[in-house]
Amino acid sequence: MKVLKFGGTSVGSAQRMKDVADLIRKTPGIVVLSAMSGTTNSLVEISEYLYRKNPDGANEIINKLAIKYYEHAEQLFTASEYRQRAKELVTRHFDYIRTFTKDLFTLFEERVVLAQGELLSTAMMNLCLNEQGVGSVILPALDYMRTNKNAEPDPVYIREKLNKLLEEHKNAGIYITQGYICRNAYGEIDNLQRGGSDYTASLIGAAIHAEEVQIWTDIDGMHNNDPRFVANTSPVRRLHFEEAAELAYFGAKILHPTCILPAKLNNIPVRLLNTLQPEAQGTLISNATEKGRIKAVAAKDNITAIKIKSGRMLLATGFLRKVFEIFENYQTPIDMVTTSEVGLSCTIDNSRRLDEIVDELKKFGTVSVDAGMVIICVVGDMKWENVGFEASIVNALKDIPLRMISYGGSNYNVSLLVRSADKQRALESLSEYLFNNRKD
Repeated sequence: MKVLKFGGTSVGSAQRMKDVADLIRKTPGIVVLSAMSGTTNSLVEISEYLYRKNPDGANEIINKLAIKYYEHAEQLFTASEYRQRAKELVTRHFDYIRTFTKDLFTLFEERVVLAQGELLSTAMMNLCLNEQGVGSVILPALDYMRTNKNAEPDPVYIREKLNKLLEEHKNAGIYITQGYICRNAYGEIDNLQRGGSDYTASLIGAAIHAEEVQIWTDIDGMHNNDPRFVANTSPVRRLHFEEAAELAYFGAKILHPTCILPAKLNNIPVRLLNTLQPEAQGTLISNATEKGRIKAVAAKDNITAIKIKSGRMLLATGFLRKVFEIFENYQTPIDMVTTSEVGLSCTIDNSRRLDEIVDELKKFGTVSVDAGMVIICVVGDMKWENVGFEASIVNALKDIPLRMISYGGSNYNVSLLVRSADKQRALESLSEYLFNNRKD
């Protein structure tokens, strides 16, 4: 059985939803849907008004969103019976959201409100398929998708509950379920955070030992560079899970980084496909490595570099631990690290606690900060035995100042830190040199 995940833009209009229904009919399996594009943002805005005890503001957004869904229902269904059922469905969900404008609003209520987007999109897709005579059923994510007390998915619970639901509906060819939403260890409605629908699909794939997990978006796979900045990029046909994870973390937004691990651990291929070009080959992500190849480049913006220089570092046991503990205490992850006998440089992508971190670091030496930086990530088969790859990457950037270089922490990645002003030039130069066979 395959798992197919469709994002918000794929179900963002009546026509797009019809197109997705056509794809689903051709590939039976478990279908994971996000909320319609823009819905989660609107639900977040509604919640913000309710936190501020402004029910009038919340109701204004609720009404606008409800009208959008009524129009969607009008265009999606042909038979008056199904059109009416869809409108009644929309009314029920938005009347339920309105009940939260009258009482105390907390994080618990917000999570319930945010869940309505996925509940709506899956219910409407199921109705759409039923109108077409397709025997689809809904598998409620809130009945099987659960996190533990550490807010991590509970794979044993998910596997047991999901397979029980599948057994109860074993004659259905197509199963529709919600991405993103879940229950926590206390039975409360919760979610898997932004990008959680990818995570849902991967967790389901692991739970049922799926043949394949398909992530359908509006681009034909993961490209070898960012098409927003570089012309004539092309899809990468095959990636190792580690390569895809590096690209996703360092800026390739087509795939959420957390999606990788459950599929990787259970050796389930993930295929990235395009709803606008379903015939396109897309990108296949698996545990297979293509030896001796550089695959792609990605960039991560809004990076801050921090340098600590101290003679006290020399042979000082525990120095690195003390430095890293400062970042841990301020809940600020580090992306890149380079060290020498008398200094350490690292990067962060969250500068909210930067001033406090710098003040603490000054206990150990002289601290300097470079803001407005970008991490350029080059992925491929980067094992140290492969001669010449590092030189090719650095040579491609010979006219661009490099603040940091990180290599050796992974067999699949070389990371370079440049100024934001040099980002586009760096991406273009890497594409030309690494993928277009430019020779000096």
